[in-house]
Amino acid sequence: MQIRTSRLGRSLAAACLCAALAQAALAVEVGGVRLDDTVQLASRELKLNGAGVRYKVIFKVYTIALYLPEKKTQLADILALPGPRRLEIVMLRDITSDELGQAFMQGLKRSSDQADRTRLLSQTMQFGAMFETVPGLKKGDILTVDWLPEAGTLCKLNGKQVGDTVPDLAFYNALLKIWIGAHPADTVLRAHLLGDVA
Repeated sequence: MQIRTSRLGRSLAAACLCAALAQAALAVEVGGVRLDDTVQLASRELKLNGAGVRYKVIFKVYTIALYLPEKKTQLADILALPGPRRLEIVMLRDITSDELGQAFMQGLKRSSDQADRTRLLSQTMQFGAMFETVPGLKKGDILTVDWLPEAGTLCKLNGKQVGDTVPDLAFYNALLKIWIGAHPADTVLRAHLLGDVA
């Protein structure tokens, strides 16, 4: 009887250990931020493609994660993917809405050519107006920028929608290029988001 109890105890302990390890495998930590391996969006499971920390000089500004329907390491493959996508930005310091808006607009200018910027001007202005409704971002705030095929680009701050949905996949792709395009905000961060670093 004692042998059976001992075996049962070991089996339960092993099962608990396996469950704990499986739970740990479902998340990664980047810049002190816990990121899920997968997220649900528009009835699809998206996989964490890559994540990294954006620095300004020596200061950590935010952790950013890219979620896609399937993992990809090339920009062209990512832009061609059908289905939803997500950028998740977790603030590591406080910034004003002006700083946030300027960072987005500078990123778009750097990563898109003049023809694209002209074609996407109305969407860019609509997106920029969103920042006027946000007083600023605090450390720990979570900003998600989602592409929903049936709707467009949707931003949420801590789970609450900010601004209107912006149509046109080309606009969302222009946003992605801020971080993973040919002229990214940060080349090391780009490599992390594309998942092509060890």
